[in-house]
Amino acid sequence: MSPRAGQAGHPAHTLAFVESPVQLLNVLEWAHLHGLRGAPEPIRLSVPAQARRSPDGAQAPTGSELTVVVLSPTDPMTRGQLRRMADLARDEGYRVRWEEARGGTTAPFHTIGGLAGPLRRADRIVMGDPFSRYVQLLLTITRADDLVVVDDGTATMEFVAQLARGERLVRWHRKGGRPGARDLLFAPVSSSARRRLTPSDRRRVEVFSSMPVTETPEGVTVTANDFAWTRARFGPPRITKGADMVGTSLVETGVVDGDRYLEAVQSLARTHGATRYFAHRREHTDKLHRLATETGLEIVRPDLPLELIARRGPIGRTILSFPSTVVHTLPLALAGTGVRVAVCDIDPSWLTENASPRAQGFLSGVTGTAKDVHRLAAVGLA
Repeated sequence: MSPRAGQAGHPAHTLAFVESPVQLLNVLEWAHLHGLRGAPEPIRLSVPAQARRSPDGAQAPTGSELTVVVLSPTDPMTRGQLRRMADLARDEGYRVRWEEARGGTTAPFHTIGGLAGPLRRADRIVMGDPFSRYVQLLLTITRADDLVVVDDGTATMEFVAQLARGERLVRWHRKGGRPGARDLLFAPVSSSARRRLTPSDRRRVEVFSSMPVTETPEGVTVTANDFAWTRARFGPPRITKGADMVGTSLVETGVVDGDRYLEAVQSLARTHGATRYFAHRREHTDKLHRLATETGLEIVRPDLPLELIARRGPIGRTILSFPSTVVHTLPLALAGTGVRVAVCDIDPSWLTENASPRAQGFLSGVTGTAKDVHRLAAVGLA
């Protein structure tokens, strides 16, 4: 279903809220599929951002239908990738508004205050992370009845399932148990956000995803993301003979033990002849240094989401991964290139004592529902 037009024949104005590079990539994919207006220019990845950005960071053609609001995180790697993705959005002709949403104790008040007017005027809200407390708070302000959730990786699968079952919105890797004090304090806002994300006679809700959606809430429109924009703008890549490995932040989120993870990476690299390790933006520097020292892998810190890096190339003929979003997205982005994506299961013995009781089943589901991938058994560790 295409986005609805605004009042009196005017184009509907869309506000998109993103907090990660992948969310912004998927907003561009959604806008491309639905034909939102922009003024595309040739991709100029080598041109410095300051050479093509207006002083207020909001260069865009008059009448642009889409404004992307970046709720900037504090992590340097994420910020760097987001700035690169913001430049690509501007190159497509969309307006980008960069908010230092976490730049101090008063930053949230300034951000929310500055966005109150645009939120009330928007016809449509697009969000990359419905679990985000920032986004949930912004949903209490908007009057828009057209809401879109674009992929934020594997979390999208859990969001759709929780919405279908009428459960409170909780990230899958959070440990089970009673909610904490902050959860209880924020509960009314979270409940309001869940109600806002539930379709009604007046309210349209769309989920734009490359992930498998097995429990579709009644009234929710599910639209497939096949990475058409990525394939149209980049590549095809040069394919190398070797194998590359994709990193994961499962250690950083407390799901997988760090020593077990290192041993698994070492075993996979040795078995499949991997030479490069594409680090997840949330992986800690100390962990990556240890990986490089003990495995001999070249650590690569991508400056764009991996789907774009792989599509530009060069990329290995085989890409090794643990259960994560990329086992669903890379086969789509690399369709027709001959690159094979292989995924290694997480052995239950690798999980930490703090891992959520749902972790093993969820990770198995991520792997089991992936299409066009080669499934590897969990590597045996000493």
